[in-house]
Amino acid sequence: MQAPFKADVVGSLLRPRSILDARAAFNAGKISRADLWQTESAAVGEAVALQKAAGLRVCTDGEYHRRHWFMDFVERIDGVAFEGGLKTTFQTEDGAIEFAPPVVVTKRKLARVKPLALNDFADLKPHADKAGLVAKQAIPSPTLVHFRSGRAGVDKTAYPDMAEYFADLARVYREEIAALHAAGCRYLQIDETNFPFLCDPKIHEHVRAIGEDPLTLQKTYAKLLNETVRDKPADMTIAIHMCRGNHESAWVASGGYEPVAEVAFGEINVDGFFLEYDTDRAGGFEPLRFLNGKKVAVLGLVTSKKPQLESKDALKRRIAEAAKFVPLERLALSPQCGFASTIGGNRLTVDDEKRKLELVVEVAREVWG
Repeated sequence: MQAPFKADVVGSLLRPRSILDARAAFNAGKISRADLWQTESAAVGEAVALQKAAGLRVCTDGEYHRRHWFMDFVERIDGVAFEGGLKTTFQTEDGAIEFAPPVVVTKRKLARVKPLALNDFADLKPHADKAGLVAKQAIPSPTLVHFRSGRAGVDKTAYPDMAEYFADLARVYREEIAALHAAGCRYLQIDETNFPFLCDPKIHEHVRAIGEDPLTLQKTYAKLLNETVRDKPADMTIAIHMCRGNHESAWVASGGYEPVAEVAFGEINVDGFFLEYDTDRAGGFEPLRFLNGKKVAVLGLVTSKKPQLESKDALKRRIAEAAKFVPLERLALSPQCGFASTIGGNRLTVDDEKRKLELVVEVAREVWG
C-alpha cells in the first residue's frame, strides 16, 4: 500500500489528561520544558498504539508536542513574530465562539536556524517503526505566514520586493522538508486553510483588507506551494490537507471548492489532497474533476467535530458519488480534520475518536478491499 492510504488519518488527536496537566504545570513554571517533552513523548507512544488498534497503517504523533496546530511551528521560523490577535468568529450549531489566533508578521529576513517540526518527527519515528506503521508528519502551510497580515505585515526594509519574501519563505520550508527526509520521513502533510477560506465570499473582505485580490492570491499561493515542494525526493509522498477551521468543534468558512479547484487541484504539484467533506458546507464533488494526473482525493467524510458515527451505507454512497468525477482507485477515506487542532480538543471523547478511526478503516476495507 502506498500513501495516501485508503484509510488515512489527518493529524491531531485528543490530548490525554497527562499532557493537559503537564502543559498547565509548565505554563505555571512548575516543570521544565524537558519535563513537559518527556510526558508528551510517553503519550505519543499511546497515540501510535491507538491508531494501530484502529487498524490504520499510518500514524501521526497526535500533534502532542504542540499547543496549537500552527503556532509552535511558525514561531520557530527566524524573522517571524506574533502580534495581537486576528478576531475570528468560529461557528457551531449552538452559536458562535470568538477566538483570536495571533497575527503573523515578518520583522527581518526569514531563515531556518533550528528545527521546525524535525524534533517532533524524530520522537514519532521510533514509536511508528516499532508498531510497523508509516509515520506521517503534518506541518502548517507557508501561506499562513502571509495570509493573516499581508504586505503590511512584512517589513519593507527586509523585503522591499515581495517576490524575494516568498522565495525565502519557500526556501525555509524546503530546508525543513529536506531535514525531515534525512530523518526518515517519507509521508508529509501540509495543512492548508487559506485555499478553502477563499471559497467563502465573506473571507474575501479580509483578503481585500490586506491589499490582495482573492483570484490573484490563489495563483500566488499555488506558486509558493510549488516552490515549497520543488525539491521533493522521489520516495516522499506529499499531500495537502484543506480545512475550513477546526477549533472546539467549530468552523470558520463555508463554500464548495469550485472557486479554487482549477488552481488548487490542477496546478499544485503534490500527490494528493485531504478534503473536508463531512457537511454540505464543503459543497459537492464536481470540483474534483480538476484533480489531474495521479493525484489522490482523500475524502474527509467522517467528521471529527461530532461524536455521532456516520452510517457505513451513507459513506459508501458518497464515495460512489465522488467516483463519478475521480476514478475510485484515486480516492481514499479519512476523518475531515484532526480531533484537536487546538489543545482543548473537539467535543467528543477518546472512545468516540477511536470509533471514528475504526469506521474509516472498516469502510475503506469494504470499498477497496
